[in-house]
Amino acid sequence: MIGHLKNVMASFGIKCIAKKIDLISAAGELPPIECWPELWVVDDSKAVRARSILKKTLAPLAAVKKPWSCLGCGEKIEGQFSECWNCGSDRAGIKARGVVKFAAPTRRR
Repeated sequence: MIGHLKNVMASFGIKCIAKKIDLISAAGELPPIECWPELWVVDDSKAVRARSILKKTLAPLAAVKKPWSCLGCGEKIEGQFSECWNCGSDRAGIKARGVVKFAAPTRRR
């Protein structure tokens, strides 16, 4: 998770250092709070912006809770998915390139 958050910060031009990444295995020998991984912002002047970005990144998405209907094929999709499993369209109805729609199974006689 810390690696992902470090990459998010880098995408916004904020350099960070990850610390205590492997220390969680020492929990029990050391107090657990001393073993939590940390993400340090190198430039103090960017700390407020970094905190704001992390808050938005870690906030639960409201869209995850609501199912949606695909504009491409009408399929009902659970809220945590961003693309239709049936036709490959995203929530806006834009179909991804190279997506092959699966044919409905045929019955054998």
